[in-house]
Amino acid sequence: MAAVVANYDGPYYIVVAKTLYNPQQIESNFSFPLSPIYYSAHYPLFPLLIRGIATITPRANYPYAMIAVTLFTAILAAWVFYLLLNQVGLKRSSLWLSLLFLVLPARFMVARSIGSPEPLFLLLMLSSLLFFEKKNYWLAGIFGALAQATKPPAVLLFISYIFAVAIPYWGELAQTNAANWLKKVPWRTYPLILIPLTLVGLWTFYGYTYGSFLAYFQSGDNIHLQFPPFQIFNPSQTWVGTFWLEEIVWVYAFGAMGIFYLIKQKQTTLASFAAVFFLATLFVSHRDLARYSLPLVPMVFIGFNKVLTSREFRWVMALLIIPIYLFAIAFITNNVTPISDWTPLL
Repeated sequence: MAAVVANYDGPYYIVVAKTLYNPQQIESNFSFPLSPIYYSAHYPLFPLLIRGIATITPRANYPYAMIAVTLFTAILAAWVFYLLLNQVGLKRSSLWLSLLFLVLPARFMVARSIGSPEPLFLLLMLSSLLFFEKKNYWLAGIFGALAQATKPPAVLLFISYIFAVAIPYWGELAQTNAANWLKKVPWRTYPLILIPLTLVGLWTFYGYTYGSFLAYFQSGDNIHLQFPPFQIFNPSQTWVGTFWLEEIVWVYAFGAMGIFYLIKQKQTTLASFAAVFFLATLFVSHRDLARYSLPLVPMVFIGFNKVLTSREFRWVMALLIIPIYLFAIAFITNNVTPISDWTPLL
C-alpha cells in the first residue's frame, strides 16, 4: 500500500489537502523540492474531499482517505456512465459497457486504483453531460462547475456546450449579426456559465493566495500544451523523452473514429464534447497521453458500441484482462514518488 498511496500525483494532492495552498505551511512542513505555487496546478475539489474524509472518519489518515475518495468516485463514475448510456438509447449494452469502462483502457484501471482525481473528474463530467442530455441545464452547469474545480480541462466542457447549443440554430445564426447571437441562445441554457465562472473564482483565490491571478500558468512545468500540434513526437520535449511512441497514433486513431461514429449516430452533444477535447489532445506534449485522453473514453465507447458489445470482442477481453492487470501492477509499482518521511502526509 505504501507504493499505491505514493503514486504520482497523490502525495501532492495530500499537500494541498493539509495546507489549502498556504505557502508558509507548504514550505515549513513538506520537503518536496517544489515551490508553493506549483500546487496551483492541482485544483481543489479532490483535496477538499480527501480532507473531509480524513477529518470526519475516526482513525483515518490522509493517504487512505485519498484512496477511499478515488475508489468511491470510480464506482459512481461507472454508475453515471451506465445512466448516460441508457439516456442515449444504449440500454441493452449499458451494463456491459459500464463494467468494461472500469478496466479498459488499462490506464484508467491504474488511475482508479491510486490517489488520482481522474475518477472524480470523469464522474462530474459524465454527470454534467447526462443532465445536459436531459435538458436540465442547472444541474449540467453545477456538475460542470464542480468538474472545473477538479481539473483544468473542464473548461473544454463549456466550449463543447456552446457548439451543442448553437448547432440547432446554425442556419439562423449565420444570418444574424454577431452582436445579437446571445439573444438567440435559449435563456434556459444560461446556467452553463457556472463553469467558466468557477474557473475565474478559483484563479481569483490563487491571486489572493499567491499574489497572481495567473498563478496556474506560473506553476512550473505543469502545462503541456504546445503549438504547433503533434509536438509529442519531439523526443526532446521534457515530458516525452523517447521516440518509442507508435501507440500514440492509435490513441489518435480511436479518438477520431469515435467522433465520426458519434456524428453518424447523431449524438450531437457527445460528438461536440469529443471533438473539442480531441482537438485539444493534439496539442498535448506529454508521454502519458493516455491519461490526458481519459475523458474521451466514454465517448469512444458509445461510438464503438456495436464493436465493443460483439461476441468477438468479449472473447478478446477475456485475453486482454491479463495484460491489463500486468500493466497496472508494473505501472503502480514503478510510478512512485520518493518519500523519505511520511509523517507530514499522515
